[in-house]
Amino acid sequence: MQARDWDERYAATEIVWGVDPNQFVARECAALAPGRALDLACGEGRNTIWLAARGWQATGVDFSAVAIEKAGSLAAAQEVAVEWQVGDLLEWEPTPRAYDLVVLAYLQVVAADRAVIWPRAAGAVAPGGTFVLVGHDRRNLTDGYGGPSNPDVLYTAADVVPHLDGFGVRYAGEVERTVATGEVAIDCLVRAARAPGSH
Repeated sequence: MQARDWDERYAATEIVWGVDPNQFVARECAALAPGRALDLACGEGRNTIWLAARGWQATGVDFSAVAIEKAGSLAAAQEVAVEWQVGDLLEWEPTPRAYDLVVLAYLQVVAADRAVIWPRAAGAVAPGGTFVLVGHDRRNLTDGYGGPSNPDVLYTAADVVPHLDGFGVRYAGEVERTVATGEVAIDCLVRAARAPGSH
């Protein structure tokens, strides 16, 4: 889907993804000391806003201008300060080693695009910082509920880990997420930390 397709999707519904943070982002980040956070492909900003409310200096980036506009309104309603940027992650490059936390949640793109975006996202993590990625796992297509039906945009934790050179991987595998209907979706979750003082 192109940015204009997502613009139309975000414009057609008041809130597409809800206002609460993703459960795995919240679980993996709750105990981290606040610093600078970067939420890539942030959509309507639910994870970015949650981080900002917990004291993070948070930046959210998405290629949908409509999503970013909605995110700004949600942040203002909750009286939290967030830096929002409209950017296509195939072109927008974060500052290397600049963030104590980088989050990438449910960015489902083909392998060639992931090979560009994932190393840049990991490269933005500062020494001692944390990288958290969650997405629809490839096995969800056959054994889980919902999510994309195109296998080309699905992946596993094993696909992510090779892009994390210089990181200590804390978790890389599948997690189950129960949806409102009671069905179970299978997600991919990776959490890694860059060693303090690494270059």
